[in-house]
Amino acid sequence: MSTFSIDPVFHGPPASANGGYACGTLAGLAEAAGHLTGPAAVTLHLPVPLDTPLEYRVAGRRGHAWHGEDVVASVASAHGEIPDPAPVTVEQAGRAQAAFDGSGHPFPTCFACGTQRPGTGLGLRPGPVEGRPYTVACTWTPAPWSAGSDGLVPPEIVWSALDCPGGWTTDPVRRPRLLGRMTAEIRALPPAGQTCVVVAELERTEERTALNTTALYDGRTGTLLAKASALWIAVDLATVR
Repeated sequence: MSTFSIDPVFHGPPASANGGYACGTLAGLAEAAGHLTGPAAVTLHLPVPLDTPLEYRVAGRRGHAWHGEDVVASVASAHGEIPDPAPVTVEQAGRAQAAFDGSGHPFPTCFACGTQRPGTGLGLRPGPVEGRPYTVACTWTPAPWSAGSDGLVPPEIVWSALDCPGGWTTDPVRRPRLLGRMTAEIRALPPAGQTCVVVAELERTEERTALNTTALYDGRTGTLLAKASALWIAVDLATVR
């Protein structure tokens, strides 16, 4: 058993963690515990509280994050291949993000895509890609503060970058959704200052849920750095803290 907490700077909704960052943190704990093989699949059962001690306990091949008597999240090895959206160029991504309309953002201070986080978040602005319905893209150049001592962006922040663009493949203003499950595979960590492209595609929607895939590409070479599949669940904003 180990104890961890999420710093409030990494919030999504004001009082809970950004889903991608929380999932990446759980994946890291699972890898450190030695029960994870290959890509991680993380399910968020409850909003992950901020600045609160949580216990990570291993049970067989799974790990669980506990807050008192509640299981907040679970992590296990993923099964099956994660589809990766076809890449777009830096120029295409630039045009897409120029078309991003963040007005009415349900969580404007979100660490990854919040419009009210100048200089303190990832600043992702995923907008519609010309000629590709239900696909959004943006560029992302990691800031120096987001990198570790080795100059590389840590995995949990890469998970964050893969998270929110998927939410913008639907209309989060009209029907807000929160991340429910995320599976990710990281092949290489980008260094600070390197221009990357994030692409997200909507796979399908079913009543309250939406399934999408995201990918992170090296903006210079087009190399796939990481990819993810995510399930989003519609919420009533009045019930989200």
